[in-house]
Amino acid sequence: MTEAYSIVINRSAEKELKAVLSGDLKRVIDRIRGLAKQPRPSGCEKLSGESERYRIRQGDYRIVYSLDDAARLVEVVKIGHRREVYR
Repeated sequence: MTEAYSIVINRSAEKELKAVLSGDLKRVIDRIRGLAKQPRPSGCEKLSGESERYRIRQGDYRIVYSLDDAARLVEVVKIGHRREVYR
């Protein structure tokens, strides 16, 4: 079995996580935790123009993260509502 990835959440993403509505918060956190076992889950998309940056959907929210396979590290960069996350 492969070793799990470590998850690091940027300070700005941590603030954005606190702004997620309470009904969606548990699902967003579970989705982030799932990245430790499966850093490229089905439905993830590589962002164009960004090296090793991906996004996954969780309801109306998007989680943008960077991936370092050599260090086995997932760094959550941004969390936000789908209409605001790419601004």
